[in-house]
Amino acid sequence: MAIGSGIGSQFGMAPETTYGTYVAPTRFYEARSARVSKVKNTASWDGLAAGRMVDRADGRAVTTKGGRVELSDLVCTTKDMGLLLNLIMGGTVAPVQQAATAAWLQTHPLADTYGKMASCQSGVPLVGGTVTPRTALGSKVTSATFACAVDQLVTVSVEMDARDVVDTEVLAAASYGTARRPFHFGQMAVKTGATVAGATAADGVRGFSLTVERNIKIDQYYANGAGLKDQPVTANKVGITGTLNTDYKTAAHWADRFRDDSQFALVVEFVGANIASTYFETLRFALSAIYLNGDSPGITGPDVVQTDFPFQAYFDLTNPALSIDYMSTDVAL
Repeated sequence: MAIGSGIGSQFGMAPETTYGTYVAPTRFYEARSARVSKVKNTASWDGLAAGRMVDRADGRAVTTKGGRVELSDLVCTTKDMGLLLNLIMGGTVAPVQQAATAAWLQTHPLADTYGKMASCQSGVPLVGGTVTPRTALGSKVTSATFACAVDQLVTVSVEMDARDVVDTEVLAAASYGTARRPFHFGQMAVKTGATVAGATAADGVRGFSLTVERNIKIDQYYANGAGLKDQPVTANKVGITGTLNTDYKTAAHWADRFRDDSQFALVVEFVGANIASTYFETLRFALSAIYLNGDSPGITGPDVVQTDFPFQAYFDLTNPALSIDYMSTDVAL
């Protein structure tokens, strides 16, 4: 028997080959909050019948169904993040070994996510200690937010749409990766420049967030589908936004770029321990063209002037609007 509270819970996932076809979880994440929720849409027969004042009970029907998966504040670690990054960013990605060492680089440029889905299973404990499996089939990322600030770990919160949620699959045996550490603020570097390759250190940043909004169509219900949707497709442009929390330290880095509405490249990276040779554990976000929004720095009291600069990413006509690099010892996603 497990502990009959959230302490006894688990969350795991595995990539699917066919949309909505269960695959037993093989990757388990230690999220602070993991929720798998059933979604059902109903209709009721509301015909009139000789003074009846309430609709009849047998006239209710579940017309379509689906589900949601919500991961909150999942810590980004030095191993085992590739699968989740691929679900967020899309495309076909394979780790590349670095100079015959134990270091493997994953490059996740922004791409379409069609064909990128997972079976996600949450183990929810009853008070008595029995863990009940709740499994989302055909889970596809709709949004993801990465964040880090002073004295914090790097986290990601993810929302997914699912084709269905069932409780009939067997609870997978959870196993957690070893030798993985969290990325954190102490490893954070922020760089700016005309290009990603030419970016150099920019000071004054106390925190950042980055959100990827996948505008996929999640209501593709058709006849012959038994109330289940087809795999969502991209139905609008991807939104890439974020916020930089800054002290007013060097005007040219942030305030002047906001004032002039200047385009520039932004790199936010976290570099951990050495793996081998010149290769280090790394999580890097590279945005080829962003503009700052918000407001000019202003006085709000006696403390150091701080300003939040929201930003939006664009396509520079050559490079991916966003690319995430992940260096680890993982030989597979």
